[in-house]
Amino acid sequence: MTAVAPPPWMRWLSRAGPFLADVLLAAAVAALGWYAAMEAPAPTVGGLHEPPWQSALTGLALGASVILRRYRPWIATAVVLVVAAFALATGIIPDYAVAAPLVAVGAVLYSVAVAESTRRSAAALACCLGVITVAVLSVAQSPFGLGSPSTGGESYGVLGGVFVALVLGAAWAIGWAVRERRAWARRAAERVTEQAVQDERLRIAREVHDIAAHGMGLIAVQAAVANHVAEQHPQQAQESLRVIESTSRAALVELRRVLGTLRPEPDLEPVPGLADLPALVERTRSAGVPVEFAVHGTGTPPEGVGLSVFRIVQESLTNVVKHAGPARCRVDVALAPNEVRVEVHDDGGRPARSPARCGQGLVGMRERVALYQGQFRAGPDDAGGWTVRATLPLGRTG
Repeated sequence: MTAVAPPPWMRWLSRAGPFLADVLLAAAVAALGWYAAMEAPAPTVGGLHEPPWQSALTGLALGASVILRRYRPWIATAVVLVVAAFALATGIIPDYAVAAPLVAVGAVLYSVAVAESTRRSAAALACCLGVITVAVLSVAQSPFGLGSPSTGGESYGVLGGVFVALVLGAAWAIGWAVRERRAWARRAAERVTEQAVQDERLRIAREVHDIAAHGMGLIAVQAAVANHVAEQHPQQAQESLRVIESTSRAALVELRRVLGTLRPEPDLEPVPGLADLPALVERTRSAGVPVEFAVHGTGTPPEGVGLSVFRIVQESLTNVVKHAGPARCRVDVALAPNEVRVEVHDDGGRPARSPARCGQGLVGMRERVALYQGQFRAGPDDAGGWTVRATLPLGRTG
């Protein structure tokens, strides 16, 4: 199904959205700063009122620092500190309107906390707190400040400093929390990607092992037979060579299919399943191992379950050929509405170094069954042979 591309205006809006948001915020900060600078001094303290152009310039300078905050956070920090401290210290913005420059400083400090490391952003917070607090306290204690002794508001300067600390500290804390959340999300995405890559490597390793182990196992057995009977029974040697030829061709086809999944545009070929089990059993019979095969029940399991059943039977038969010696084997596959059961039993012996301990094949079978939260058992039975049992629930993966 082909995805529908979004219209051009939506793509433009997604790219220009952050800049437009900064422009709107800068306009709001500039208007707030201009309004605060236009405020006349309190009647109780008197003082001079600056011309309108200074008020407008102060608002524009505060707004410009907000526009710069996303792209040049340190330059924006320096600009907003100089403008805010100058406006407060000279009385362009009265001390009772300190909230206006604090909005600009807080917005810039938020961006610094998001973009920079904790140590660097904490240093910026300390610098902003120091500069703005000193400016507020100096104005509050001046003859024209609300905190001057003549107004009876000696505690105003302390309260102003606390207010500055709360506002700037909150802005920095929010930015730091956003940065940590993004870092956590990035690490989580990297872990998910690494796990997906690892799972895919294990899947390909299992596929390649099962294909190569089965094919090379049959080839090795038939090559040994051909070498042993070449002089006395040349016709039997030719039959072994035909088996080697057909087995190697089949193994190469499966290897090409697995390796094709690594290409940017993989070849979409059907994966082996229950329908391919008769051919697999027939190849094992051609290696000299009598195999009885039966499928009980009806139904078609999902493709992944069918592939796992095929690989479990393939690896089990490979172990019979390689480790059991002269033996008879029986393969039973039972299809139920909610699960698939596989049992491979042979009556041959095993060497002291059994495949259950040293081989990767049984590890791969356990991993395939565990993927579907099934049950797996492989080991000697009471009759002296070897049995592999696997149960794969349908419609459930780990």
